Amino acid sequence: MNDAVLNSLDADLDLIRSAVLEAGALALSERERGVKTWAKAGGSPVTSADIAVDNLLKDRLLSARPDYGWLSEETPDTPDRLDRERIFVVDPIDGTVAFMRNKPWWCVPIAVIENGRPVAAVIHAPSLNETFEATRGGGARLNGRPITASDTDTLEDASMLADAILIQSPRWAEPWPPMRLEKRNAIAYRMALVAAGAFDAAVAMGAKWDWDIAAGDLIAREAGARVTDHHGNAWVFNQADPRQASLVCSAPALHPLILERTRAIPQGR
Repeated sequence: MNDAVLNSLDADLDLIRSAVLEAGALALSERERGVKTWAKAGGSPVTSADIAVDNLLKDRLLSARPDYGWLSEETPDTPDRLDRERIFVVDPIDGTVAFMRNKPWWCVPIAVIENGRPVAAVIHAPSLNETFEATRGGGARLNGRPITASDTDTLEDASMLADAILIQSPRWAEPWPPMRLEKRNAIAYRMALVAAGAFDAAVAMGAKWDWDIAAGDLIAREAGARVTDHHGNAWVFNQADPRQASLVCSAPALHPLILERTRAIPQGR
């Protein structure tokens, strides 16, 4: 990677880090004042804070990079992003339910995508004062300090972020061994916790939107974790349909052990 590319990635990282910190502060202040809440098509909740943060980020980022494309959960999608060399992928508030209930496990993830892959990413959890970041080939950091995925190499007693109902379901040809299961609302934050070695894996079998996982993909991989769908396929972002089939994000030695079980489940969105 030449110096010009490295400099451009560092500049993008500086930009999205500054924007995401401002966005997190805005979300907190909006919640303090009181937010309006309604249901989107499909039933998922959205708040006035989601929209305020989306507007702020779109203004800050596209003003600085007018040639970049835009994909956000709270902005109507348009096909022009498919023709852009780089795009921003944003979830204004990932974990809206936690945000609404004053729980800390929500975050603001931003990724810069180039040729279908994330090249710069930040995940900011304002209530926890945690900021995860990475650039392609530059490693991953939490609040400026390097992070590394865990070296756990056995599923038994592994710490996993997954729905207990999913893991205990009779759908599995081979039952899972006893594990320490926990939940966190925000998908991006789950991936960040795996990147930092706080958990050994995160598994979700349903389809995931690019804005939920693009930032976590880069941060986790730069920390040494493995990230694929449940059949072992790497993700490609900024497609016409901005969804991925599923999520398996784990310590490197656990990844093949998880796929031994998940590969038997058919793909589907």
